[in-house]
Amino acid sequence: MAQRIRSAARHRCGYCLSPQHLVMARLEIEHIIPLAQGGSHAESNLWLACPLCNAHKSSKIDEIDPVSGLRVPLFNPRMQVWHEHFAWVNGGLSIAGLTPIGRATVVALHLNTDQDALTVRSYWILAGWHPPSD
Repeated sequence: MAQRIRSAARHRCGYCLSPQHLVMARLEIEHIIPLAQGGSHAESNLWLACPLCNAHKSSKIDEIDPVSGLRVPLFNPRMQVWHEHFAWVNGGLSIAGLTPIGRATVVALHLNTDQDALTVRSYWILAGWHPPSD
């Protein structure tokens, strides 16, 4: 099952799109709906996340959209399309949320405020490895 999930996720984080070949730690199989929130170990509830995104997500399932002020569910990388909810900005350094779900996920997972992630992305940009072309 783990290999099917890794293949389906194209060996990259479902949230920040960091690819396994550039991440020094093994991408983690995470629960989209955390067990603490009633999620299961079913394959349909599992996806890949980098250690930073997974740690920031923790047991969160929703967050407040900073534009509307409404609580919305977090992005589901298994069921939703990344480019419909997010876009790369600042040459790929930052991720813009395009929808309430996207904006809330950017906030909840600290996609633009985790200094380690920003530093690594900046080096990937300099090397010409980032942002992903798809």
